[in-house]
Amino acid sequence: MTQINKNGKPAYQRIRTAILKRIEAGQLKAGDSVDSERELARINKVSLMTARHALATLEKEGMVERRRGAGTFVAPPKIHFNKLMSYTEQMASRGLAAGSRLLCNRVIDDAPDIAARLALPLNSRMVKVERLRHAANEPFALETCYLSADDFDGLTGAPLERGSLFSILAHDYGLEVAHADEEVDATAADARTGELLALQRGAPLLRIRQVIYATNGRPTVYMLGLYRSDRHTLMIRRFRNGI
Repeated sequence: MTQINKNGKPAYQRIRTAILKRIEAGQLKAGDSVDSERELARINKVSLMTARHALATLEKEGMVERRRGAGTFVAPPKIHFNKLMSYTEQMASRGLAAGSRLLCNRVIDDAPDIAARLALPLNSRMVKVERLRHAANEPFALETCYLSADDFDGLTGAPLERGSLFSILAHDYGLEVAHADEEVDATAADARTGELLALQRGAPLLRIRQVIYATNGRPTVYMLGLYRSDRHTLMIRRFRNGI
């Protein structure tokens, strides 16, 4: 039977929220140990099953790791791809501040394969934005975006190290994003990517290639993202039709 506190909220949720707030406030950091089930039950005056439920919920959310024979520890930050959001928004949803190191922001005209994905003439001028994305003092991803230089004139001067690209496109250019078509697969880090992401060459990466469409139906942004597979998961919901 689920224990209920005085506010009508299940006791395990109160325990979960208290631990989550300590993590978000930086009082508990990645690798720190979390009180055991028995300790949580004693402190909160609940059953062992209720304390276990709270930790199991946090584990399912990717906030803690439970190691057999060792205890429960705060998990390294992990991002779940379950909706179309900017990287800044994804980090914020996990209580993390996103940072960027701008590696490239210039106009190119020698990427006909990418121009074709954006339904542009093959020799089109495009803005190439490459950023190393990081949070919690470690690199998380290498993202490269391509946009029409004619449609987004002046983007090479935008403060992309400090702001969200999606926010700038919406605020300065009136872009309204509708949806994205994505290709997802696994790849291995080459020497440069491994060095940037603090990984060994050949380390597994999650690769996502996106064509992002505006509300007018036009393909507007092509994005290639290389993500540390130990910090990202792709969440998929599948439905089975009745037979």
